[in-house]
Amino acid sequence: MTQTTTKRFKPLQRPETDSGQLRTIGFEIEFSGLSVQQTLDVLQAHLQGQVDHISLAERSIQHESLGTFHIELDWSYLKRIARERPTSGTPEHIWLEELHALAERMVPMEIVCPPMTLAQCECLFPIIKALREAGAKGTDESWIAAYGVHVNPQVASEDSTDVLRYVQAFSLLQWWLFKALKVDTTRKLSPYIDKYPEAYIRHLCTQSEVSQGQLIDDYLRYNASRNRALDMLPLFSHWRPEVVAKAVGDEKVGARPTFHFRLPNCQIEQKNWQLDSAWHSWWVVEQLANDSDALAYWKQAFLAADRPLVGVDESAWIDRIASWLHDRAWW
Repeated sequence: MTQTTTKRFKPLQRPETDSGQLRTIGFEIEFSGLSVQQTLDVLQAHLQGQVDHISLAERSIQHESLGTFHIELDWSYLKRIARERPTSGTPEHIWLEELHALAERMVPMEIVCPPMTLAQCECLFPIIKALREAGAKGTDESWIAAYGVHVNPQVASEDSTDVLRYVQAFSLLQWWLFKALKVDTTRKLSPYIDKYPEAYIRHLCTQSEVSQGQLIDDYLRYNASRNRALDMLPLFSHWRPEVVAKAVGDEKVGARPTFHFRLPNCQIEQKNWQLDSAWHSWWVVEQLANDSDALAYWKQAFLAADRPLVGVDESAWIDRIASWLHDRAWW
């Protein structure tokens, strides 16, 4: 695929990296209702790639031009023991099959897409439709479901001050984003998409430039966990893996030069839902991050709105942001 324009996804204001390459985006899609094999069958019907049966709990499809799509049950323990491949018919194998059957009912199925340009990501629209028609269910499937869509946009620049602007933009928008995206109650109550603490937002609003080390240290002081709506640990692990490993010690942190936006619901069961809605919520962050005047205004506005002992009025802040975004036709 050589297409560089997109019909459905809102375009990036900065479509290229500092090195002149088109930025890529990786989507991760969580859902239930389908087995590993059923999910593989749907994807393979559209991708026609090279299939690898990694284990009972994992498959992959290598597409010649797009890259590798991973399909897995999102449970580290099951994936680990499934890769050990116990001999068929043994008690260990019987136990593994029973555990796998239980997991397919209780654990999110996850499709991890390769990094693709926005134009290439349009190949996912018919796949989402086919998954829905096959019986995939998303966030609204049950009261215990906490399925989401993760958006992994490649950073435009690895300059620490440039990255700071994106973190600032998200932090100023995060309260509004939770409301605008109608984040499912189950997901709100889960620890996976915690908000940045208000003290961290205030600290960010005092900064105009920052070194790489200071950006990482500040973040880890307030957010020593991968369970944030905007998880910066993949990028920071890419920069300084030993610092992140010492502070967090989570083997699931994968180093890569991307933002890891975990907030959108997966509403794959809804007829009119598609990935461009999840992308739009990140696009707003990109817009603010790259509008210097607006970013400076909202940083000062947040600090000015701080009240002794009680902090910023969240509801009033959401209303201000919502009105401004509406006036700009960003949302």
